[in-house]
Amino acid sequence: MGSLPQIVEDCMGVLQLFSDGTVFRSENINFKDPVVHDNSVLFKDCPFDEKLNLHLRMYKPTSTKINGSINTNKLPIIVFIHGGGFCVGSRTWPSSHNCCVRLASGLDALVVAIDYRLAPEHRLPAAMDDAVSAVKWLQWRSQNLSDGGDDEWWSGTFDFDRVFIVGDSSGGTIAHHLAVRFGSGELDPVGIRVRGFVLLAPFFGGEVRTKSEEGPSEELLTLEILDRFWRLSLPAGENRDHPFANPFGPASPRLESLALDPVLVVVGGSELLKDRAEDYAKRLKELGKKIEYVEFEGKQHGFFTHDPFSEVANEAIQIIRRFMLENSN
Repeated sequence: MGSLPQIVEDCMGVLQLFSDGTVFRSENINFKDPVVHDNSVLFKDCPFDEKLNLHLRMYKPTSTKINGSINTNKLPIIVFIHGGGFCVGSRTWPSSHNCCVRLASGLDALVVAIDYRLAPEHRLPAAMDDAVSAVKWLQWRSQNLSDGGDDEWWSGTFDFDRVFIVGDSSGGTIAHHLAVRFGSGELDPVGIRVRGFVLLAPFFGGEVRTKSEEGPSEELLTLEILDRFWRLSLPAGENRDHPFANPFGPASPRLESLALDPVLVVVGGSELLKDRAEDYAKRLKELGKKIEYVEFEGKQHGFFTHDPFSEVANEAIQIIRRFMLENSN
């Protein structure tokens, strides 16, 4: 008799890869943070890719106020892409849900939180392709407002001319690749106008270690965990300089000629990935792109999504709001 399959990769018990290639995903995750049920927003789920059984969750504020008065204008749209190293996470997880509640109420916006296929069952570029599908769904929705029986959510309420894409961690990496696809003309902006991209602690990689990656480790994130996510999510046999991981790797697309929309990068000063986010912003600025880099001193990875109602999260909300206003005209 052969030996039983052994665990070869273990992501905190949430995801385990066995020696025979099978994958175990826990359905009993002990989340530390409860799901926030906030009367400030309404939310609903719907499919955006029925063939792949992919869903999204929409959030809209129950009332909107700007400068103390009721806002009668159409609300901007935020496409939110959750993190999790491309391997774990969901729009339904408390960190994602609570973050979207805060974004919707704090920014007076419709938030569309998307799911995507996860690695290692579906290695990159599956997640990036799914984000493209979600954008195309939004484009379709802009052209078919009366279809689907949910007119109360769409008709005359939201501004498809003011779309912002917000990605957290690996979602920030996906947002970067969406920016590249729009900037290269690969993605046609028909039906919507993307005004900018917000990368919250983007999950970039590379073979040469940065100073911040060398430590010290964060409370919830270590270099070992980062490397494991890349091993599980990159195409088989590829390393961290692959274009999916490293925006400036040897085979990555040149960004000089791309018409990139404005980018806001928000990062914690104590993140292992801080140097990569800072270098990304610096290089784009040197290429003449419109980019803003904001660093919150002493904060670790996920400081916004893990506690979106904190004082520092309120500061981040105001920074994102200003970025949206500056790039809405």
